[in-house]
Amino acid sequence: MLSFDEARERILRDLEPLGSERVALDLALGRVLAETLTATAPMPAFDYSAMDGYAVSAAALEGDGPWALPVIGESRTGGVPPTLTAGSACRIFTGAQLPAGADAVVMQEDVERDGDQAKLGARPKPGSHVRRAGEDLAVGQVALPLGTRLGPAQVGLAAALDRGELEVFRKPRISILCTGDELRAPGSAPRPGSIPESNGHTIAAMVRTLGAEPQLLPYVPDDRAATLAAVRSALTSVDLLLTIGGVSVGDHDLVRPALESAGAVLDFWKVKIRPGKPLAHGAHGSTRILGLPGNPISAQVTFALFGAPLVRKLSGDRRPLPRLRRARLTRAVHQKPGRTAFLRATLDDDRVTPLDNQASGAPTSMAWADCLMIVPAESEGIEAGQDVTVIPLSEI
Repeated sequence: MLSFDEARERILRDLEPLGSERVALDLALGRVLAETLTATAPMPAFDYSAMDGYAVSAAALEGDGPWALPVIGESRTGGVPPTLTAGSACRIFTGAQLPAGADAVVMQEDVERDGDQAKLGARPKPGSHVRRAGEDLAVGQVALPLGTRLGPAQVGLAAALDRGELEVFRKPRISILCTGDELRAPGSAPRPGSIPESNGHTIAAMVRTLGAEPQLLPYVPDDRAATLAAVRSALTSVDLLLTIGGVSVGDHDLVRPALESAGAVLDFWKVKIRPGKPLAHGAHGSTRILGLPGNPISAQVTFALFGAPLVRKLSGDRRPLPRLRRARLTRAVHQKPGRTAFLRATLDDDRVTPLDNQASGAPTSMAWADCLMIVPAESEGIEAGQDVTVIPLSEI
């Protein structure tokens, strides 16, 4: 069995992003940039006012004041401002271009307006309430590097860079194959010994949150010929095949031999973690394969730990691994050493509490958790009050 770190390193090793495509800006949310966006013009494009007030030349004010300056016009957003003459003022509004000749803006609260004159009681500092051209980005400066996943703010920045289309990496195409005689569709008529299939729907939802395209295939019974036929069919025209169940060594675990019979090359099929020891990884040509265990929590945890980074790297994401946090344990946990444990837990600020039910067949524990708490493989347990490492589920 491989350690957690060894298994993840081997899954991500030599993994290259998929090809790219151009998409309209309004379709770019959640995609990953396949280009580096640089500023082709300064941002902001011109000096502008950060306040409603009056644009003046502080350097041209003579004496100690107060000063009564003639107001020569106004500068509004979207318009061309007048040129400021020495000893005058220009009415200006937030976001409007600073007139030539001005070097400061005085807030309207600090100005007494008397007809066509603006009365100032104090000398402003040059640059007051002025945002300079290129203050955010200079020409040629990197705004968003290649491999950036585009959230709302990143899409907004691309729009501000005057980009109507973006080059993004192609979405990974992912097929999900669930196996087991016991499975039936949620909402269908129950039969003796059956359970509603939940793993496929859960993993498909996780895949969608990663910006990839899942295809949930029909369930396959525990039949050798049917499993082999389903695997062969599933390996066509996809970037990643996710199988759920059948990768252990039981009499009815038929997925691993079916993968090998279909020509897949398996790299490993056991990892020293709990939950989720039976995990298969391999490839069939350019198609990557990840065989998840069949217990609901084992499937979800192994996909979160190994599948999500794999999908992110296929998507071109420059940050495929989740950010880790440290938190203080509220109550002691104990384990038999030998496998790294990932306990479902809840975070409250900087405190973490493991859930009572850690069974690998209990889907409630993932639904009620908001993080995975890591217990190192060599540890027999951790006492309350100790700091531990957690993986927020929002990072997965």
